[in-house]
Amino acid sequence: MVILYLEYLKSFIAKMQHAQVQHGETTAPFRPETPMAKTLMDIGTRRIFSEEHDLFRQNVRRFFQEEVVPHHQVFWLCLCCRMYCNCSGPGFSLHSEVVMPYISHYGSKAQIEHYIPQMTAGKCIGAIAMTEPGAGSDLQGVKTFAKKYGTDWIINGSKVFISNGWMSDMVIVVAVTNREAKTAAHGISLFLVDSGTKGFQKGRKLEKLGLKAQDTAELFFEDVRLPAEALLGQVNKGFYYMMNELPQERLYVGVMALASSEFMFEETRNFVMQRKAFGRTIADLQVVQHKLAELKTDICVGRAFIDSCLQLHSEKNLDSGTASMAKYCYRSWCERGLKLKKITAFRQQATLVQTANRGKIGENVM
Repeated sequence: MVILYLEYLKSFIAKMQHAQVQHGETTAPFRPETPMAKTLMDIGTRRIFSEEHDLFRQNVRRFFQEEVVPHHQVFWLCLCCRMYCNCSGPGFSLHSEVVMPYISHYGSKAQIEHYIPQMTAGKCIGAIAMTEPGAGSDLQGVKTFAKKYGTDWIINGSKVFISNGWMSDMVIVVAVTNREAKTAAHGISLFLVDSGTKGFQKGRKLEKLGLKAQDTAELFFEDVRLPAEALLGQVNKGFYYMMNELPQERLYVGVMALASSEFMFEETRNFVMQRKAFGRTIADLQVVQHKLAELKTDICVGRAFIDSCLQLHSEKNLDSGTASMAKYCYRSWCERGLKLKKITAFRQQATLVQTANRGKIGENVM
């Protein structure tokens, strides 16, 4: 989805540039960069997009500012149920940006026709089960085993910390299919397991620091019999499929993290401008001004890096290592913002802490 969107924008930009040349317009009007905007929450230029896209972003931002932000407190009153509080939407993006690409890229025609329409309509929620109790996210330590039995497969094993695990209607399960492979990575396959399949049980919903609306669960597989059609892609190719998809998955975390960082910076700046100590606001303290300047600089540099990663991804040139950098640098931004807010920020209901909690989880996935 991200690739198609960026490819469309790239084509649109090329058409606009061609039209400008045809009309003798070779010099585009100045477009202010994001750091030049009054706040990081304003719309500034992003060089991977066109001026028309900047206008579209402004309209979308205006809609949220006028129709959503004024009712923020009302929304909080409505979302008092623990299941929904602190919701930031990652359950949906995990479903669409992480799980669906596996099916669209490696699925058979029958699998694509069966799952993609239902997943697009929200009738089938997806999850991917990699992590195991004894192996963590080390794919070469996976113990869940799928044994060939005639034309069917029999799966036994367990998974833990699976996002969307409880609410999922279908899970992509990572399992070993060749224990004799020279390296464990060469003997891993992916299977599509529907909820309700005999032998497939969902365990506890696990507590975590943030992302309260997105469940994280244990999954158990006891003699789960699957038809040959449940194999996703080719047998023993699962590790390679996951390595191919990791760059987009990590970039997705980085994009969300950077947007959260921009929000956190403005929340922090607003706080220090209002908080008073020793007869003046703490924003008047030079040391605080220095910290804010350093933090904004890092975030703006991060925005440029994320945009370069998006460009690489649209050209299918983004590698896993570069994508890892995109999500890694979020931690220091969160911690430095929290230090400026100090004790007040550590109230559980503080907006900045909630955002940081979500980021703490994001930096440790994928």
